Amino acid sequence: MTEEPISERLRERIRRDFPDPDAAKGIEGALRKLAVELADSRQSAERLLTAAVVIADGDVDRFHSAVRLARTDWRDLLMAGGVGHADWPSVLDEELGPR
Repeated sequence: MTEEPISERLRERIRRDFPDPDAAKGIEGALRKLAVELADSRQSAERLLTAAVVIADGDVDRFHSAVRLARTDWRDLLMAGGVGHADWPSVLDEELGPR
């Protein structure tokens, strides 16, 4: 069995940003698929997936745009999501709360 790519703190952020349960479920499913697609990047799955959620800011259309960006170049996703620099662990803590 593979490790769950969506951390509990990211799941909480998804539920907060996408309060409709069906939308949240769809976002989580798309993020799981994206994590598999980006596994070769060797980046933290939480970092990559959080970038997409931050870019979306609660908007499903923006989320889909972020996923397209990630598939084009995951580095652009990280930069657009604000987690493209060395301080990304602290940015994740700011966006998602502490571990």
